Amino acid sequence: MKSLIAVIASLLVTSSAFAKVAVGKVDVQKVLISVAQGQGVRDQLKKSFDDKQKVLKDEEDKIRKLQDDYQKKASVLNDKEKGKKEREIQDKIVAIQQKTAAFQKDIQDMEQKLKTPILEKVKAIVDDVAKSADVDLVYEAATAPILYAKEEKDLTDDVIKSYNKKFPK
Repeated sequence: MKSLIAVIASLLVTSSAFAKVAVGKVDVQKVLISVAQGQGVRDQLKKSFDDKQKVLKDEEDKIRKLQDDYQKKASVLNDKEKGKKEREIQDKIVAIQQKTAAFQKDIQDMEQKLKTPILEKVKAIVDDVAKSADVDLVYEAATAPILYAKEEKDLTDDVIKSYNKKFPK
């Protein structure tokens, strides 16, 4: 009986403590694209992507030229030569598909490598901003399962300002 009363009392104390929790939210994606270092990462990724796209476009153009040549000469080629040309074209198509997949992985790896240090700094900035805003709990706005909070503070802009002040480009 005494343990039941102790459990009920602790629940009452706990529930009243939760009633006064200040909740904050941060849109980390917005922070990443808004801070100066994040914009630098985006520029690097875009340059790398554009370079890789140019390589792929050049190879696609070569394949198109092979296909056009094949179409023009197909009527005069024997079956053996046709098969050889078709295999050559198909091999180049497979190679460009593999290269595309490798380029996509390279870009993803590069993005992860470049964003990780920024995210670590963002975490520290969020801690500082949350403490100065007197917030007890902060959640990531885009991925958190919280659908409603009676009172919440959007700390995103404060995090961006603080980050850019502490880590200028």
